[in-house]
Amino acid sequence: MIKSQEPESGVLYLVGTPIGHMGDLSPRARSLLKNVSAIACEDTRHSGQLLRIVGSKASLYSFHKHNTKSRIPKFLTLLDSGMSLALITDAGLPGISDPGEELVIAAKESGHDVICIPGPCAATTALVISGLPSQRFCFEGFLPTKSKERKLRLEQLAIEERTIILYESPHRLVQLLEELVEFFGVDRPLQVSRELTKRYEEQIGPNVSSALKHFLLHSPQGEFTLVIGGYRASKTPTSNDSELLVEMELLISKGFSANEAAKQLAQRTGHAKRFLYSLLHRKIPLNDNEA
Repeated sequence: MIKSQEPESGVLYLVGTPIGHMGDLSPRARSLLKNVSAIACEDTRHSGQLLRIVGSKASLYSFHKHNTKSRIPKFLTLLDSGMSLALITDAGLPGISDPGEELVIAAKESGHDVICIPGPCAATTALVISGLPSQRFCFEGFLPTKSKERKLRLEQLAIEERTIILYESPHRLVQLLEELVEFFGVDRPLQVSRELTKRYEEQIGPNVSSALKHFLLHSPQGEFTLVIGGYRASKTPTSNDSELLVEMELLISKGFSANEAAKQLAQRTGHAKRFLYSLLHRKIPLNDNEA
């Protein structure tokens, strides 16, 4: 329930902040940050710059994945004492790909109201400018970093029919694009966005191979949002599995390793490298006219 006057005591506010352009900070968000009792943020130095602009004198507390367990009890004590608390992230809407979710759950379980003051979000901003289907989409945020978990997630997403939204850091972007070639294929529709709402905003696409070629030539800088087209089964396949297997075996007979053969055939046919590689481990019956 939204109160008539903000901020109210004992209430947790989730406040959206700009992802680039300062003009995107709403008047309501500006007023709340100026008048709230305390503010929880990812990086006090980064958020301190924004708070100086709005003239906030609120107490500032760091809140990130490394101190979540110790901070939440502290914040609940503040709310219990009648103080108001705002949660912000370095950029965008808090509670998405950050520990804000855990704080919201704890505040609600303790009987405190939680109110969101909407603001910019990189995921939806990148989605609506991508030109890819937005009626149904799934947000995955950052993929797992552990190899086994990451592979499993990519295998699941490779057959996801909805548009997919991912976040990635600059030092992992090329690795992710190479993985998308392997699991999704070179022709899967893709738009990579960076510097959203800023002067040098950029969108790179229109598919996985084009984006990979771009970032192999241009060193990734900034934070990235990837919008990937959902899986679509081909209605008119150019080659059946048996034909693809024959081509794989022909390349191997010429001295290519199985990995190299799959990579070369993937670039030529648009099939995912992992799918082509898997054909070698299947028993594909020959058609009668192939016997």
